[in-house]
Amino acid sequence: MARLMTGLFLLFTGSAAVFASSGAAQDDSLYLVMLYMHQILFVFWLGPDIGIYMWSTKATNPELTPAQRVAAGRIMRGIDIIPKVCMSLMLSVGGILTELMGIEHPWWQMIGIVLLGPVWLTLTLLVHFRAGTDAGAKLARIDIWFRWLVVLSVIGSIGLSMTTGRLTEFPWVTGKLMLFAAVVFFSIIMRTRLQNFIAGIDQLDATGGTTPELDRQLKQSMSGARTFMFATWLGLALAAGLGMAQPDSTRIDTVPAELPTN
Repeated sequence: MARLMTGLFLLFTGSAAVFASSGAAQDDSLYLVMLYMHQILFVFWLGPDIGIYMWSTKATNPELTPAQRVAAGRIMRGIDIIPKVCMSLMLSVGGILTELMGIEHPWWQMIGIVLLGPVWLTLTLLVHFRAGTDAGAKLARIDIWFRWLVVLSVIGSIGLSMTTGRLTEFPWVTGKLMLFAAVVFFSIIMRTRLQNFIAGIDQLDATGGTTPELDRQLKQSMSGARTFMFATWLGLALAAGLGMAQPDSTRIDTVPAELPTN
């Protein structure tokens, strides 16, 4: 599964990069596909994340039976892979989309943009499907360090672009990149703060019973993570707004001029 999804995405993004680098940035079909993919990633990132929050209220509810709470925790883990996949692909899709819109990237940066999605997607799927194993624990630690690398790389890219003036006319792109780095940072903090919650659900599953201490552990862990969950939603909403409004910049039409509009 991981190899199949990664292979398909690598093929797709590679084709997009070839079109962009060969001067075919105005290819209408490719542009619309990438725009649609960008929007789909936003929807399937935010939507399931809200579902995770709703199920978390059941997992931490002491009035429900242990079996019901464990089931809610398992559903949360199952849904959680969807926003993680969307996060792993968003930067690559967004980078290719801006290239097709006319914001050129250095060749070395474009290579990194194209490769980031498949690499991060593969790591994300491996962590999910090998959870509960020694290999899964090692991969989870690698995933955290990888996210830190993404955060630092995005900040470095923003700094470079500001120094060279490459994005002076497109401050909304800089804003979206800053928000993406913040959201990835929030995901790292949430992962750390949810460790006790995951351990508590596993304990509840193993013992089939609860204690006041366990209930307190589950609530405190989830409460510590929810602030960053809400911040993630706000960050995504602001990023979507920046992409639509493109404030204080030379506006790039979201539909190429040669396409008919109503």
